[in-house]
Amino acid sequence: MNVVFQNLSELYELIIRFTFNLLVTLVIVRGIYYRITKRKDYLFTFSLISSLVFLLCFLMSNVNLQLGFALGLFAVFGILRYRTTGIPIKEMTYLFVIIGLSVINALASGLDSLLALLFANAAIVILIYVFEHLRLFKHESHKVVIYDNLTLIVPGKRQLLVQDLELKTGLKINRLEIGKIDFAKSRVKLIIYYYGENNALNLADDFAENIDDE
Repeated sequence: MNVVFQNLSELYELIIRFTFNLLVTLVIVRGIYYRITKRKDYLFTFSLISSLVFLLCFLMSNVNLQLGFALGLFAVFGILRYRTTGIPIKEMTYLFVIIGLSVINALASGLDSLLALLFANAAIVILIYVFEHLRLFKHESHKVVIYDNLTLIVPGKRQLLVQDLELKTGLKINRLEIGKIDFAKSRVKLIIYYYGENNALNLADDFAENIDDE
């Protein structure tokens, strides 16, 4: 399939739109997502998927494709998936956002659409930033802790338990849950919840918890 630009203005439009889409993606992914989560493993994926979706939509909008070829192309994308661990809900949300914006940035045309395009991108960036910093929407992290002081695992000593855990973990605990108690080994599994920024620790805890349960 050869994509032919009718004139240089179309090429310039592609370059400008691509640069604009890439800048918006970097603002969302690097400026907001990474500052909140401190995770670099999704930066590569988010940035390349955004660029790929934008170029695909932009170039396909200028080429007359047969229906069978178009359906076959999207069927290939439909059966492809990453052979990795499940993507968390928050990362899936960011992925959906950058794909949606990439499609909008590629297909919008005309002066009115350009103004709507700028508004849509600005609105999404502002909403993401506001929601990430509102306590109501703030991500609550958690860690699995094996605790060895069963004398504090009683309702009347809950505050002492929280203080001891905060001293040992260095975390400001928002709430906690008591899990499996092993009286023979004098230990208990606790799940502590806190408002944190390092989700990599949470994934490691979830993995360790699944192994322990097995």
